Formats: sequence, structure tokens, C-alpha cells
Amino acid sequence: MLYLWSVLLVLLNGLWLVLVLFGLPGNWLMVLSTSLLAWWKWDERVFSGWTLIVIAVLALAGELMEFSAGMVGARKAGASWSASIAGVFGAILGAAVGTLAFPVPVLGTILGACVGVGLAVWAMEISRGEQLEQSFQRGVGAGVGEFLGLIGKFVVGVVIWLIVVVAAFWP
Repeated sequence: MLYLWSVLLVLLNGLWLVLVLFGLPGNWLMVLSTSLLAWWKWDERVFSGWTLIVIAVLALAGELMEFSAGMVGARKAGASWSASIAGVFGAILGAAVGTLAFPVPVLGTILGACVGVGLAVWAMEISRGEQLEQSFQRGVGAGVGEFLGLIGKFVVGVVIWLIVVVAAFWP
């Protein structure tokens, strides 16, 4: 029966992994699901405490990566701190608008977040009196950074999923 629960967990975690592409907290849902099964079946030692700690730390690293990537991209392109911070809010708003405006799953969310962070950084830089071309380059830097952050968070999610798969079926 334990193998059935492990298979169900792996399938559920696969679903949670897909949610990461929609900007949702899929990595944390994988940690939560795995922790609940570990707690429920603790006598059978499906997962060690160390496994749970490792996947939680990885989920935190993925969140930090996604959260800061647009800021880092903007800063590397020369944007101000205020523009970089505005980019965080632009990414959130852009992801929401992109999800609703573009009917293509995942693509709309990713495109919306990248465009949102870029527009927010561009607008903030323009409002500070920066040149149009420089502001545009900083916005593009923020958009590229956001894209890399989203991809990085997804890669971290894949690693979490693989750790859970191996730990669930390894003796």
C-alpha cells in the first residue's frame, strides 16, 4: 500500500511542478505534500527528516531566485533601486494580466511577467528623467532577468521532484 501512496505522491507532485510555470507556488506544494505523507507514514520511514529539510531549502532558494531575478537583471542593466523594486510589482501584475489576456497556457503568464517587469522598470526610469534608450535597455534587462528567474525556479522544482521520486522508492 505504501507504494501506491508513493506513486500518487509522485503524480501529484508532477501536477504541482506544472503549476510553477503558471507562477504559482508549486515547489511549496511539493514540499507540503511530501511532508504530509512523511508525517502520515512516519513509522514506515518513507522520507527522512534530512530529505524534507533539503527540499524545503531548495523551494526557498527557488523563490528567492524568482523574486530577485528581475531586480538583478534591472540592476545589471544600470537601473536604479526604485526602478528595480517597481519591477517586482510589475512582474506580479504582468503575470496576472498575461494569464488572463493571452489564452495560451503558461506562455501568457511568463510573457506577462517579463513584459510587466520590463515596463515597470522602463516607466520608473523615464519618470526619473533618464534617456529613452537607456530606460528601454534597463527594462529589457529586467525582462530577461525575470525570464531566467522563472526558468531557474522551474529547474529547482524539477530537482525537488526528482529527489522525492528517488527518496520514495529507494530502500
